[in-house]
Amino acid sequence: MERVKAERGESLFSRTQTQATSAPILPRLEDDPVMGSEIELTFTEDLQLTEVMRLRVQSLQQKGQKRQDGERLLLPHESVYKLDFSQQDLTFSRWNVSLQGTGRFTVTGICQLWTPDLTNLMTRQLLEPIGQFWRNAGDPDDLPIKCLEADIQEFGERIAELAKVRKVMYFLFAFKEGATKEKISCSLTFTKNN
Repeated sequence: MERVKAERGESLFSRTQTQATSAPILPRLEDDPVMGSEIELTFTEDLQLTEVMRLRVQSLQQKGQKRQDGERLLLPHESVYKLDFSQQDLTFSRWNVSLQGTGRFTVTGICQLWTPDLTNLMTRQLLEPIGQFWRNAGDPDDLPIKCLEADIQEFGERIAELAKVRKVMYFLFAFKEGATKEKISCSLTFTKNN
């Protein structure tokens, strides 16, 4: 499949400039005779889990306690997002990302060993590489946002592998340099294997 994309001159990173929305977008299925059927999964913010992690930080501060050794606390510019896998036998195709204006945001995956209702998030549970996306000040709005394509390709492939054993996967989104959750739209397109 990668060879077909390369021969067509297609990027593994879709540079669509769609408007970001706060409501989750339902998976979109498409039938392509060459590529098979595709499914698009949109990252959605997990407001409850984000709040739980913020309360953990607040509780430690109020009690004057230190975090657990190796614990990863949520930073003020971060939120927890998730992907729900309605299909689990998937092959990664591409990222679909847009950013209004300038700024930078990163997407960090959390491995399948984290059970957020039972345990604190530990740094060893964060996956590498991460997805990094940005637009610099002075870049025209119609210029595609920048990314590290090799990293986002590897990251997308890891997500597809983890989807085989998880119905839900969690991520940390970090917003920096003017980027906010209201200004971004982020989803992944996969090819269904069955």
